[in-house]
Amino acid sequence: MKKSVVACFALTGMLLTGCSSTAMDSTSEETSAETLMEEGLEVDSPEVVTETIEELPEEEPEVIVEDDTTFGTVSQQNALESAQSYLDFSAFSRSGLISQLEFEGYSTADAEWALDNMVVDWNEQAAKSAQSYLEYSSFSRSGLIDQLEFEGYTRAQAEYGVDQVGL
Repeated sequence: MKKSVVACFALTGMLLTGCSSTAMDSTSEETSAETLMEEGLEVDSPEVVTETIEELPEEEPEVIVEDDTTFGTVSQQNALESAQSYLDFSAFSRSGLISQLEFEGYSTADAEWALDNMVVDWNEQAAKSAQSYLEYSSFSRSGLIDQLEFEGYTRAQAEYGVDQVGL
């Protein structure tokens, strides 16, 4: 549906000074410069100005509803906080941290959700684990890689960790 709307020369000025219903009557197709001047509006040109615009359909504003998967359930949030706490004081592989959370009573699904909603550099965790092992025991390169893999690190993560400690 199209509507004919009168375009005024100084819309901002009209809004500030007010534009009477005669000058801005939406039923009229044209308003002369004389009519605008009679209403007390300044007109630079005696031309008649009209503009046709398309009426936009009225749409409901988009409402974004966050579901529980975005923020997690209470149990998932608790698993997330526990996982962060564990990583604050010790290094873990992904599978090792899931096992620890399960030991604490969290479901596998909640533990996995927690780790999926964290940013963890598992290579860095492998390097920290490798350093920790070397602080209390001696290892060969292959022995330390095997130990890290036993702890749940991937082969690539274990090799990265061992490389970082100089083996």
